[in-house]
Amino acid sequence: MLKDEIDSLAPSRDFSRRSFVQTTVGSGFAAAVLPVAAQTISTDAAGLVAGGVSIPVGDFQMPAYRAAPAGGKNLPVVLVASEIFGVHEHIADVCRRLARQGYMAIAPELFVRHGNAGAFTDIPKLISEVVAKASDAQVNGDLDAAVAWAAAHGGDTAKLGITGFCWGGRTAWSYAAHNPRLAAAVAWYGPVARNYHAGDKTIIERAASIKAPVLALYGAADGGIPVETLTQLEAALKAAGNTQCEFVVYPDTPHAFHADYRPSYRKAAAEDGWARCLAWFKKNGVA
Repeated sequence: MLKDEIDSLAPSRDFSRRSFVQTTVGSGFAAAVLPVAAQTISTDAAGLVAGGVSIPVGDFQMPAYRAAPAGGKNLPVVLVASEIFGVHEHIADVCRRLARQGYMAIAPELFVRHGNAGAFTDIPKLISEVVAKASDAQVNGDLDAAVAWAAAHGGDTAKLGITGFCWGGRTAWSYAAHNPRLAAAVAWYGPVARNYHAGDKTIIERAASIKAPVLALYGAADGGIPVETLTQLEAALKAAGNTQCEFVVYPDTPHAFHADYRPSYRKAAAEDGWARCLAWFKKNGVA
């Protein structure tokens, strides 16, 4: 399954067009996903406060990208968990899209202790040398620190949501299991039947700890995430008493269908999923 996921993440590379890489948080694109597709969405920052911030996690200063309406107070907060490539321009753009809906959106660099995810061109090496070193315990602690930072900088963390993509989709599930105060989550094509960090439990194994409503957005043609694993998770959630989650599986749709900067992008599914995401947060008190 991991090989199928890796294959879906690695388009053929032609560095002749838009071939820039990330140099600071939220800028450029990861080397592993070049070239950047022509249909890439770009959301400007007019009327927003947007850019890099530093979030204390103990003695460590964690970089993050933050976007919010300029002058906003008591804003609902949405954490944005990146794909394996870290917080590059697409993730920053997702934050700006959320900010335009009235949210404070924060995307922490959850791999930064272990290396620069944006600089890798070899995806298996990126996973083994960087991504696999980020444990659920570390990631959830970092996200807790981002929530504390938001509360101190104009965010209303009683209205807290999380969304994430691929690795970040799994992280959205994981954080829902970790934080009982989370109001809602939206998980985009995150693996639920395996982990990345050795020793971490799968999402299916942690289903009984997930109390929040989670919207799950997946593609039926995702070779790395069999639909039967989603069925298993849905059954485990219901057996544990969580009947608030909703699973949407788009027919004939691959992994990373929301990633508009890559060939995997599927406009109809991405737009439908985004509309569902926003409606889910509003329905469940993240507004």
